[in-house]
Amino acid sequence: MPPFTIRKSLAATRCFTEPLEGLGDAIPLDMVLINGGTFTMGSPEDEPERDDDEGPQHEVTVPTFFMGRYPVTQAQWRVVAEMPQASREIEVDPANFKGPNRPVEQVDWYDAVEFCQRLAKASGRSYRLPSEAEWEYACRSGITTPFSFGKTLTTEIANYNGNYTYNDGPKGEYREETTPVDHFEVANAFGLSDMHGNVYEWCQDHWHDNYDGAPLDGSAWLTDKEGAARVRRGGSWDYTPRFCRSAYRDFDFPGVRSDIIGFRVVCSAPRTLQTEFS
Repeated sequence: MPPFTIRKSLAATRCFTEPLEGLGDAIPLDMVLINGGTFTMGSPEDEPERDDDEGPQHEVTVPTFFMGRYPVTQAQWRVVAEMPQASREIEVDPANFKGPNRPVEQVDWYDAVEFCQRLAKASGRSYRLPSEAEWEYACRSGITTPFSFGKTLTTEIANYNGNYTYNDGPKGEYREETTPVDHFEVANAFGLSDMHGNVYEWCQDHWHDNYDGAPLDGSAWLTDKEGAARVRRGGSWDYTPRFCRSAYRDFDFPGVRSDIIGFRVVCSAPRTLQTEFS
């Protein structure tokens, strides 16, 4: 049995495309339908290289929502950054590794929220960052192994530091930069790509050291501290494969900008949109 399984075809994925004028031939903003359900969040104690903050495992019920097929790209960012300001100014071209279809990076948490606010106002849809629970549910896509592709990871299907291995997986390429979001042409069972590696992704949640007291309804876990550290998920091009696991959690302060951090958007699923996909 192969160490991982991949999905090449996205034809069966149910999604809508958010119209963004000015993208040209760049990858569109496809929003994939993620049907709600209940899953076990966190990692089991016997998962290789786990951290204590990934527990205790707990059942979470997540409502239906839409999620970007890829992290927000630089072309998508530019279009929205040129829309009217919602709460704050944002740079039009902040990324270190340039390319219209590469993920935008060098954006802090506040920048990502501003992007969501501008897009929500322009589209009339409720765009926002994912909650940590939504992110992990979408990443796992019904799978309980460390990765949505199986027990290990290879640089043939994800962008991370291939000088390091995980769970008897092979060494691979260390690209030392981001890759275009469609580079590997693979997706998890929900039709989402780049959930492992390439860039970390900001979530709504404030950081907590473990899951004691975490919400069980898929909502973001917030505090009254505006400057609290925010959760980031998914690993990056510069990190080893253990950091790319579905359950791995990390954080940064909301004003931090780095070329290892980007984001993807989600959209709550109103009944009108759900009906179109039923």
